[in-house]
Amino acid sequence: MDRLTTFDAGFLKAEDADPRVSMAIGGLAVIEGPALDQTELMPAFVARIGACPRFRQRLRLRPFDLGAPRWVDDLDFDIDRHVRRVALPQPGDDRQLFGLVADLMARGLDRHRPLWEIWVIEGLADDRWAMLTKIHHCMADGIAAAHMLAGLCDDGVGESFARHIRAAKEAKSAAVKANSPTTLSGWWNMPVAVAAAAGRAAQGAAQIAFGLLRPAPSPLNGPIGDLRRYSGARVRLADIEQVCRAFDVTVNDVALAAVTESYRNLLVKRGEPLLPDSLRTLVPVSMRSTRAFDKTDNRVSVLLPELPIDEENPVRLRIVHSRLDRTKTGGQCQAGNAFVALANHVPFAFTAWALELLTRLPQRGVVTVATNVPGPRRALRVLGKDVLAVYPVPPIAMHLRTGVAMLSYADELFIGILADYDGMADVDELARGIEAAVGRLVSISKRRKAHYARGPLSLVV
Repeated sequence: MDRLTTFDAGFLKAEDADPRVSMAIGGLAVIEGPALDQTELMPAFVARIGACPRFRQRLRLRPFDLGAPRWVDDLDFDIDRHVRRVALPQPGDDRQLFGLVADLMARGLDRHRPLWEIWVIEGLADDRWAMLTKIHHCMADGIAAAHMLAGLCDDGVGESFARHIRAAKEAKSAAVKANSPTTLSGWWNMPVAVAAAAGRAAQGAAQIAFGLLRPAPSPLNGPIGDLRRYSGARVRLADIEQVCRAFDVTVNDVALAAVTESYRNLLVKRGEPLLPDSLRTLVPVSMRSTRAFDKTDNRVSVLLPELPIDEENPVRLRIVHSRLDRTKTGGQCQAGNAFVALANHVPFAFTAWALELLTRLPQRGVVTVATNVPGPRRALRVLGKDVLAVYPVPPIAMHLRTGVAMLSYADELFIGILADYDGMADVDELARGIEAAVGRLVSISKRRKAHYARGPLSLVV
């Protein structure tokens, strides 16, 4: 597509509404050293970005939003404008690396140029270097951005965890059904199925609207300054999968339960009140089919669950699972998808006006965002150097002072947290709390397995 969809354009409007906001998403790759010389890197990048035409395109806006912005070739494209190099001061530890990432992500991208940057970061301790990739959110969602990052690596895009997401599986299932013989009973039941789906979508739309309009009492939302803090965490996927098997839940359930527990501990330490809706969370859900992995756009819907931050039970995994399951079956995904599809059929001038109004209103209904991005299943290499870690970097905007992004890469789940500098001074503590919460769930799952091995005794979760 050479035009932005209404949903994609919304990220530009969110940026226009607050000059202190940058709607770039990022991927921080930590790579074994020594750092490669610029004369080695640049020819490789020049060759590899050719596989994705969007890297050489910029936006052309229409006067007064009379039409959707279009992607056009940048006739003055210069890769030196987009690939930069910077060095960390000694000793170059992870804390300094994350501090630099926070500073770089706070800077907006130049809309007169292609909306991406790569920062090569030298001076990292333990004979490592890093590469920060910034891509404007109007250009790609998390899965598309991970796909683009993998395309810059030696073996290109390989097998991805994204092929196992619900949307990809449902798209494949739908294709099988479409090629199968149609029965009379199938035609007879079709109106019933359509009516039921419409009813779920209407119910989901009402739930989302109610959640957005009802203020959530939390210190985690409020005005955003022009400085950021960033921190990262990592946990083994094998540990998370062990918890999934023990309690019959998903990887996303475990990750969100750990995020909930860490937020709870942080607010308890601050002496803040914990109410049932103190952690109403925007959870993006991919609607991307396997045939669209190479498309640079946004294909997501949303869930808006209230994560159980007020629950004193030290193991709240079951509650997270049930609430996510309820929001999924309640039609929120269908409602969000239908709204996006409908908006694309409305003249852009009207939707642009509505988006501008909505993004400028003080938003108090959502407290934070938590997104889970399936990344490459195999380890990546950049010019023969192993990529040791890949941390995602979410944006923050519209009074959301913190954003949590999770990326599965090879054998680990990497968590990146971007926060407003003044609103979340303890962002490192939040990251460590997520790691500790996963570790505690692993310990409980082991005890649960031992109890079952001795007899029909279970732990209440």
